[in-house]
Amino acid sequence: MHFYRRLCNVCFVSLALSLGFNISAHPQDNPNQPASGFAARQAYGDKIIIGSAAEASNLIPMLSSDSASHEVSGFIFNGLVKYDKDLTLIGDLANNWDISEGGLVITFHLKKGVKWQDGVEFTADDVMFGYQTIINEKTLSAYKEDYFQVKKAEVLDKYTFRVTYDKPYAPALASWGSLVVLPKHILEKEDINKTAFSRKPTGTGAFKFKEWVPGQKIILDANDNYFEGRPYLDEVVLRIVPDPTTMFLELKTKGVDWIGLSSLQYQKQTDSAFFKKNYKKFRYPSFSYTYLGFNFKHPWFSDKRIRQAVAFALNKEEIVKGVLFGLGSISTGPYVPNTWPYNPNVKKYEYNPQKAKELLKEAGWQDKDRDGILEKNGKKFEFTILTNMANTERIKTATIIQYRLKEVGIKVNIRSLEWSAFINWFIDKRRFEAVILGWSIGLDPDQYDIWHSSKTKEKELNFVSFKNEEVDKLLEEGRRTFDIEKRKKAYFRIQEILAEELPYIFLYVPDSLPIVSSRFEGIVPAPIGIGYNIEKWYVPKRLQKYRIEE
Repeated sequence: MHFYRRLCNVCFVSLALSLGFNISAHPQDNPNQPASGFAARQAYGDKIIIGSAAEASNLIPMLSSDSASHEVSGFIFNGLVKYDKDLTLIGDLANNWDISEGGLVITFHLKKGVKWQDGVEFTADDVMFGYQTIINEKTLSAYKEDYFQVKKAEVLDKYTFRVTYDKPYAPALASWGSLVVLPKHILEKEDINKTAFSRKPTGTGAFKFKEWVPGQKIILDANDNYFEGRPYLDEVVLRIVPDPTTMFLELKTKGVDWIGLSSLQYQKQTDSAFFKKNYKKFRYPSFSYTYLGFNFKHPWFSDKRIRQAVAFALNKEEIVKGVLFGLGSISTGPYVPNTWPYNPNVKKYEYNPQKAKELLKEAGWQDKDRDGILEKNGKKFEFTILTNMANTERIKTATIIQYRLKEVGIKVNIRSLEWSAFINWFIDKRRFEAVILGWSIGLDPDQYDIWHSSKTKEKELNFVSFKNEEVDKLLEEGRRTFDIEKRKKAYFRIQEILAEELPYIFLYVPDSLPIVSSRFEGIVPAPIGIGYNIEKWYVPKRLQKYRIEE
């Protein structure tokens, strides 16, 4: 899952490199740093083929919450603001902005001469149209909350857009990322929930939509009129390869240029002369975590003792070592270590199967017929964990959980599903008992959409149906001040409550492990990752592999 809004939110302070992240590239001499003759080697041409485990569902950013869709739309759309490589908020479609004293009024001054990919000029009317679309009650978006905070939105002139807030709202500035801006001239007479634009969009970005072959690939062409300059690469192809084994074979045969490696692939399967010669590997902490989530509407998991018993029955260190090969860290809450909202002192659940058994017995579960499976009121303690079939690490995690819970008398079944069916038919419809999923999170700690009790409806992000009055209050407090110490106090307390109530068992924070063909140059690792400047990636003429025919 992709908590997209939080990739576009930060307080009015710069986090930059103060997070202390370590980014590594291999081989050790770091081939990604520009060498002598750098400018002379830059060339237009070639394409990059990116392996994607899941297919996009909707290319209108405000209507999709899955990472596959946002990966594609990120090439096509821009926002008013964006993060630069060092996690500082900078202008995108906005040249600059003014913020009033107290932070209640933001006036964006837009870049002039920016064109939509069909040649029509981008103006403040497009920003207003996007804003009015997302707050429309008929629009099926999980990301409305940011924009409900706006008291008044105004188009002051063709290149000036102003928003006024009734109360301080810490994530305000960065909420005007690529989620909202839409082409009014194309969509103003369309039903945003049903429009063909969702599968054939027009943006302002570095690449423009060309073709979508369902189940196979999405092709994007370079935008010759991109306002920051034409990308060097002619084409980006996102190949859909759901099976991890097939994906790795495609990498070995050079059928794809860029994939995310599993920990096993990073540590062992790419440690050879072939891969060292033909690919560049990267490793850096991800802004994400993986968790076991419970459906609070299920009668068993509505009991906190059961959730805590499951937590005591699991060995997180075993999972990090066995599944991630140590390429990650144990997770204890919805924030990643070494970031300012992370609370290291929450309640921990060390591996303690005896404690798990005691809690289960206290909740009324006993093995009366001595078959190794607990029962209560004539029902065996058996449930199913759902996860996505393309993620081998989650499936392995589920297998370890299955083994450990069997030791305390709980039978676990594992079902892996194709991504779009998983989200649309099980998550959105609340048809699950427990899930193993992950959230991609952003830099601002406001996670109102995930944890607030008002966000439990279909298509909204609190799909486990967690409700806690104190958390609701703290979420509101945390977003209503720009004082980082006050915010920190609120989010520390939220983590304490989540650690006690356990709507999720937070499992691990995986490292990001991308691998890219060595023919691509211009890649500069940074705290934000490697893909932030793909429009600057290029292939020297002598190494170019593909020619785009007119």
